[in-house]
Amino acid sequence: MEISAAGRLVVRITPDDVGKRVSVRRLEAPGAGSEKFTDTVGVLTSWTDGVLMITRRNGESVRIAEASVVAAKVVPAAPARRRGPAASYEELARVGARGWQPVESERLGQWELRAASGFTRRANSVLPLGDPGLPLDAALDAVRRWYGERGLPAYVQTATGAEGTQELLCAELERRGWVREVSAEVWTGALAPVADRAEGAGVALAREADEAWLARYQRKGVSEVALRVLGTGPSVWFATVPGDTGDAVAPPAAIGRCVVDGRWAGFAAVEVDPARRRQGLATEVMAALARRALDEGASAAWLQVETDNEDARALYAALGFTPHHTYHHYRAPDAPGERRGRV
Repeated sequence: MEISAAGRLVVRITPDDVGKRVSVRRLEAPGAGSEKFTDTVGVLTSWTDGVLMITRRNGESVRIAEASVVAAKVVPAAPARRRGPAASYEELARVGARGWQPVESERLGQWELRAASGFTRRANSVLPLGDPGLPLDAALDAVRRWYGERGLPAYVQTATGAEGTQELLCAELERRGWVREVSAEVWTGALAPVADRAEGAGVALAREADEAWLARYQRKGVSEVALRVLGTGPSVWFATVPGDTGDAVAPPAAIGRCVVDGRWAGFAAVEVDPARRRQGLATEVMAALARRALDEGASAAWLQVETDNEDARALYAALGFTPHHTYHHYRAPDAPGERRGRV
């Protein structure tokens, strides 16, 4: 809240501040007998026809009537992280893309169009890091044509909530009728504490996903295309905790995947047999993978977690991970051939 030297509330933003991070206090139901204020912090994505649009960290858009605003100011970007590794959004986005590569890709200016026969949205969406080299409408038309030629819906992957993220692009997509289908968070943390949390005894590591690992993997009917995506990355490791030793065909008790890329280790596909949960197996898997990543020179870790996966969020928080930014997949309106992938 901004208060003047005379003690009055002051509005210190204008439409020229679109694109900046702001804090806005508004009066709910102006003119009512009792005053109630609401504060909103986020990126000012538009100010037209007397309405401010602010995009919060989680990607939620908030409409605020100009007449209800009683105080507002531009605020600095989110403070530097005090826990875990510091990283820009672009650095993490590029590391994540290298660790989950499509089968086919093409450049549109600084955007990357990615396709992998519909296996996961991440491998079948545009990564818009920079300028597409065309006006936005023309770029989106080119995106829709490219995916339409492959029988796929057009997706654009965006991010909010960190320095350099794409709140303005999200707002422009929404104005054009693109639909946000799913959101997830990217969390980061120091790698060594993960390795120290458990011994990792009984965890087998391999360079390829074998039939046993795939038997536990949640995406059933994994195709050859999916195997190619799973195996991509600078240095990929698959972890397996054997299941019932008395059953030669029993799926593993737990699995995980890690991609080592410079200072970063990216964890994914950490899954545990429902009958064996809360036995520390997920921690054992991550510890074993973390030790291998440390041996290869990594020092920081990242992972993706869906916003409604409370068990996973609790585990990762206990291991020292904290949220860095939120990413979203926007689907083109009226897209034909709706073969939709998962996150």
